[in-house]
Amino acid sequence: MTKNIITFGEIMLRLSPPDHEVLLQSPVLEATFGGAEANVAVSLANYGESVSFVTALPNNPIGQAAVMTLRSFGVDTSHIIFKGDRIGIYYSQRGSCFRPSQVIYDRAHSAFSEIKREDLNWGVIFKDADWFHVTGITPAVSEGAALAAMDAVKKAKEMGITVSCDLNYRKKLWKWGKKAPEVMRELAKYLDVMIANEEDCQLALGIDAHIDVTKGALDPESYKGIINTVFELYPQLSYIATTLRESISADHNNWSAILATKDTFLVSRKYQITDIVDRVGGGDSFGAGLIYGLRHFQEPKDALEFAVAASALKHTIPGDFNRVSKEEVFSLMGGDVSGRVQR
Repeated sequence: MTKNIITFGEIMLRLSPPDHEVLLQSPVLEATFGGAEANVAVSLANYGESVSFVTALPNNPIGQAAVMTLRSFGVDTSHIIFKGDRIGIYYSQRGSCFRPSQVIYDRAHSAFSEIKREDLNWGVIFKDADWFHVTGITPAVSEGAALAAMDAVKKAKEMGITVSCDLNYRKKLWKWGKKAPEVMRELAKYLDVMIANEEDCQLALGIDAHIDVTKGALDPESYKGIINTVFELYPQLSYIATTLRESISADHNNWSAILATKDTFLVSRKYQITDIVDRVGGGDSFGAGLIYGLRHFQEPKDALEFAVAASALKHTIPGDFNRVSKEEVFSLMGGDVSGRVQR
């Protein structure tokens, strides 16, 4: 019997101006849905995985539209709870050249932010699961969401379920009382797979990174020290993954990643993404690709390459969701970067 992957977080209504316009340059906003753990769930469903997304939504037409969108990708929504009056919203303005992209959150008092730990029965939710994924965004939203996330990782470990987390530090969200390290250091004790860049390690875990990401080129070797420190602090970890984004401009990034165990240090191939369509969701597509790869490939190197190729493809697609199949990822992994029309 196929085991389920469970993800837990907030799905939001995303409002974006057309193309590369600034907000309200035209009186038009494109409405889609997105959110870190929902993005991961959609990617995994596209790869044929059995995946369930857990969240809270208002029982109104917008909340129902979010549910129907998830179902259209094959994501199970049976554990979604309905409460509250509004869905979280975020505004995403695409950057160009040296004008950076910008995100504005409007998620205070959303249904998910008002979630309570007693709303969720993790023993039931995890009944047929063998993998649980969450991000550091979820405990940043509210104290209730943080307590629910902590309950989830503890129950998952009690049931022998693999736990992955993208630390995903978001300065704009940690407003409810505790600072990120006060929560994330404890949550990290229950992880098997951690995804974290240098900023996440420094601001979510309180570990000095001493890596300058503003100079363009990144040296993977410079990450060995901080990765070793994380393994020393959290010896139960099986894998640590780090994405390496070299920002030449808002439209041009170089993209690669590291996957490490206590004994190995793997570096992926590097993709030059010269005409970025939308980088939002790039990290989530990496996380989903890594989960898929670690579940299906014998060699960790193949899991890493699948994750990097999947996330490189996401940069070519507008919206939060990575709408590619595993066959398309395999094609890019195999070296097909021509972009020629497929007839």
